[in-house]
Amino acid sequence: MTDHSNREQDPNTPFYDQPTGGWGSVTSVLRQFGTGNVGLTALDTLWRQNKPRGHMCTSCAWAKPASPHLAEFCENGAKATVWDHTKDRCGPDFFATHTVTELRSWRDHDLEKTGRLTHPMRFDAATDRYVETTWDEAFTAIGSSLRAMDPKKTVFYASGRASLETSYLWALFARLYGHNNLPDSSNMCHETTSVALKQKIGSPVGTCILDDFEHCDMIMFFGQNTGSNSPRFLHPLQQAKKRGCKVVTFNPVRERGLIEFANPQSPTEMLSGSGTKISDIYLQVKPGGDIAAIAGIAKHLFDLQDRSGNILDQGFLAEHTHGLAEFEEWARQMDWDTIESVSGLTRAELVEVADMYAASNKVIGVYGMGLTQHVHGSQSIGMLVNLLLMRGNIGRTGAGICPVRGHSNVQGQRTVGISEKPELVPLDKIAEQFSFEPPRDHGMTTVDVVQGILDGEVTGFLSLGGNFARAIPEQGLADPAWAGLGLNVQIATKLNHSHVLVGDGAWLLPCLVRGEVDKQAGGPQAVTMEDSLSHIHGSIGRRPPASDALLSEIAIIAGIAKATVAPNPKVKWDEWQADYGLIRDLIAETYSEQFYDFNDRMFQPGGFYRGNSARERNWKTETGKAEFTTPPSASALGEMAGNGVYTLITMRSNDQFNTTVYGYRDRLRGLNTDRMILLMSHKDIEAEGLTEGQRVTLVSTYADGASRKLGGLKLTAYDLPSGCVGAYYPEANVLVPLGLCDEASKTPAYKGAPVRIEADMAAA
Repeated sequence: MTDHSNREQDPNTPFYDQPTGGWGSVTSVLRQFGTGNVGLTALDTLWRQNKPRGHMCTSCAWAKPASPHLAEFCENGAKATVWDHTKDRCGPDFFATHTVTELRSWRDHDLEKTGRLTHPMRFDAATDRYVETTWDEAFTAIGSSLRAMDPKKTVFYASGRASLETSYLWALFARLYGHNNLPDSSNMCHETTSVALKQKIGSPVGTCILDDFEHCDMIMFFGQNTGSNSPRFLHPLQQAKKRGCKVVTFNPVRERGLIEFANPQSPTEMLSGSGTKISDIYLQVKPGGDIAAIAGIAKHLFDLQDRSGNILDQGFLAEHTHGLAEFEEWARQMDWDTIESVSGLTRAELVEVADMYAASNKVIGVYGMGLTQHVHGSQSIGMLVNLLLMRGNIGRTGAGICPVRGHSNVQGQRTVGISEKPELVPLDKIAEQFSFEPPRDHGMTTVDVVQGILDGEVTGFLSLGGNFARAIPEQGLADPAWAGLGLNVQIATKLNHSHVLVGDGAWLLPCLVRGEVDKQAGGPQAVTMEDSLSHIHGSIGRRPPASDALLSEIAIIAGIAKATVAPNPKVKWDEWQADYGLIRDLIAETYSEQFYDFNDRMFQPGGFYRGNSARERNWKTETGKAEFTTPPSASALGEMAGNGVYTLITMRSNDQFNTTVYGYRDRLRGLNTDRMILLMSHKDIEAEGLTEGQRVTLVSTYADGASRKLGGLKLTAYDLPSGCVGAYYPEANVLVPLGLCDEASKTPAYKGAPVRIEADMAAA
């Protein structure tokens, strides 16, 4: 008889007892409208959101269906739109009354809540304030600084919101200037995916499209919080469940979105208050325990194959894969004691999942940062690939591997050239197009950039959106070092913490948001982005700009580039700024197999598919086949929990998207408190001799001699596996060491930092 203890909610800890979606979601959106200071015209933006010839949401990268729902936006998408289109303004008068030193003490939420930035500003060290400047002055001064610097010591960072057109020009500018230092948001979340999948199946992105979710009969989730991070995914997931698809979830935290969902657009579900049960089996795997869990499933599948001979897809394996024998030997030799200890799951539970998988014909493996942000995150992804390959579940309809991305165009930026890895970019083609020799050396990843800032090797930093200083690991050590940069340029829509960790040579350049009219010399412009399922969508903004002084991201890039790099008759900044269609022609020329007829296809309902070789079972790997891999360890962690050491997982709240904090409610976890809390199981609280509600300090146990602490955390009993604790990102990033990152991709291990707990002396 199967032990179900790992699947039941601890009733003595906070939790949300309603379905995801439903009235809770509606109420949350209305609350945001009430506190966001937006007019009713924002409703028009939401009405057009994620629809053909509409405005593409600036929140998550989930796919946009060809036949959209009446309201094709989710709770977090609505929050992002309200956040963008607030009537609040943060202009020169605000900066005249607040020093930068004062603003450093403000919370992230409060900085962004000041409203939309309205004018270009430069930091004046003498007065410790940002002061108004002109665009011409900014471009001239920034260009002069860049020309005086060693290009190899400068960094062009890009947040995942920038469009394909913007990203293409940003990457081109960097290479014309002389470097490949092009880290982006992917470096901190799914770079593990880009590296691991490229090695295993020859494609750096997932193989699924939306249609697959209409045909699959089983979905396995690993470390992905659908309810908060990609809520529109719940619609196809609910439909799959209603037609009989099985869902199994592996996650240390019981996330409500994968337990129950009530569709806010269904009158029946809204009136009844009941939803659809999502996960048939929900297993609270230990952080980093996914390798062991998948090993247990694979081990049982090999046993079943021995008994019946028809479990593995032998034809597929022989024709399309390499390395099965080595993996099979490893899996068979794995002992169940190790599997259970590392995963935190029982043999019976994993056997039940394996039996369900063996009985399913078309299976999708979905994963998020719970798999990628570990020291052996690439091996975790490799294990999921192994499991799918065993039964031929990559490269056919209704099956595949599906990483779910965060930012709305973070995948697309890599597609069009934002990469520190020159081998991933068609540099020969770019050299031919623009008659120059691009740099061929490897650029800096996010981890390299932070180390360079700490060492003084990075002298210039240009940020295309985002809140890099808060998103990175090693916050505590890095914060003081930012003031030492000779140049710090922040292209942004709202004030955030990266803008106040500055010294002389800092510039704050405000830009349009995606929902606003982008009018250039050639008329109103549209932009494009790529979703998690490799489809390209056009987006047109219709809201009036927040300020007449705002420029588009493309106009800002063109202005800086013209002041920096030498004239080149093939590099036509003014023409490209006037007509973004010309940029799309350049993208189509550089990436002809994927972006042919780009301008003609950009508004295709549901987006146009740029293709995926692995989906066609064309494996662009070293062997020409899909690769089975054998992990070096049963755990993805760099350091196992035990002997007073706990594994810290950093988490985002329901009122948050990446570093943007909309409010202080974490409704879907049953938490309504400030963000300085530490989640820990009842069992571990008692074992440590602590008391729920007391204040504690987390101390890093990473053995490099550096001191990393985060105090003032209110201890909160929560339903977590023993041996792990949870705290909010980005506040807890001070505890994530720079050296603790995925060995293959350098993605920081935000889900696996080793810590110990101390009672706060002041509280005692």
